[in-house]
Amino acid sequence: MRHRIRELVTYHDLIHNLVVRDLKVRYKHSALGILWSLMNPLLMMLVFTVVFTVMMPNNEIKRFPLFILCALLPWNFFSGAIMGGLSSIVNNGHLIKKVYFSREVLPLSVVLSNLVNFLLSLLIVPIFMLIYHTLPTIWLIWLPVVILIQVIFTLGLVLFLSTVDVYYRDTAMIMEVLMLAWFFMTPIFYPLSILPHYKVVLGLTLDIRRLTYIINPMASIIASYRVIIYSGAPPALDFIARTAVTSLVVLLGGYAVFNRFSPYFGEEV
Repeated sequence: MRHRIRELVTYHDLIHNLVVRDLKVRYKHSALGILWSLMNPLLMMLVFTVVFTVMMPNNEIKRFPLFILCALLPWNFFSGAIMGGLSSIVNNGHLIKKVYFSREVLPLSVVLSNLVNFLLSLLIVPIFMLIYHTLPTIWLIWLPVVILIQVIFTLGLVLFLSTVDVYYRDTAMIMEVLMLAWFFMTPIFYPLSILPHYKVVLGLTLDIRRLTYIINPMASIIASYRVIIYSGAPPALDFIARTAVTSLVVLLGGYAVFNRFSPYFGEEV
């Protein structure tokens, strides 16, 4: 594995070129160009704000636009990287057949290009913090840690899904449905507190809120963003540690699958 990582580092120029290419293609021929990285979440935030504060005025969440931005921005990064990365091998089959390079470069470049887009979109957060008189705190130093955890988790899933997509081309259609379900199961436009604390299922009493964090790492990651930005508080260390370990396990598992089948990608694509 160390050898593969060292080999991957030697392709840093290729990774850079692929990231730049992806960003250029994404905004090619658009009037606003890269400003869409800011406009897209703003428009989505506006829609959710109108729905949940105007059409459903009983919403008791204070500073709702900032509340939803803390979750919407990382979710957009996650969903964009997943849906773009899972087809990264198949879409670049012509490169795989012509020249040798570390295949990990392709899904990694997609994750990194979406990361750049995410970091640019974060520029609108201070504006809304100012609008709602939310002072930044020293606990913002935890933000890079949470971002790194999300990158690790996302890359692990992308490595796994891009491998599956090589052999089963309907993976993208299945993931579109799963990502929509995942979106609603993640507390993005609602607080986790609205879920029932305990619920009896098949005679078992389940802690729904705790179970949500256990089975849905994105719920834990988004909760950490909210604690740091919206609440101005530090994330619980044990909470961050468990999420980090889960993300690392996903990365190692995804990389193991990718590494096992990558020698055969040229024959399949």
